[in-house]
Amino acid sequence: MPSFGAGGAGGIASFIPLILIFVVFYFLLIRPQQKQAKQQQQFLNDLKNGNKVITKGGIHGTITGLTETVVTLEIAQDVRIKVSRSAIASPESANAVAPVKAGG
Repeated sequence: MPSFGAGGAGGIASFIPLILIFVVFYFLLIRPQQKQAKQQQQFLNDLKNGNKVITKGGIHGTITGLTETVVTLEIAQDVRIKVSRSAIASPESANAVAPVKAGG
């Protein structure tokens, strides 16, 4: 006679590694990505005139105008462009690169 009780427990035990892999993926990939997206959205909501920002295309500028979806950037004296609010990547100070010393 076959034992059906042991087969049921073995079936559940075979899913434990799959469940553990999902938990690891959640904490290492999904959760940090959600947190980063939330921080980016908060940054975009907090934009103000005078902020220095960098677009996703690499354009540095100062915000001179804001609407719900459009940001006006001054990229040089009296040179203004309009970009989508979602095209703003980060504040300019966040991507400042320290100078590299030559020689040594």
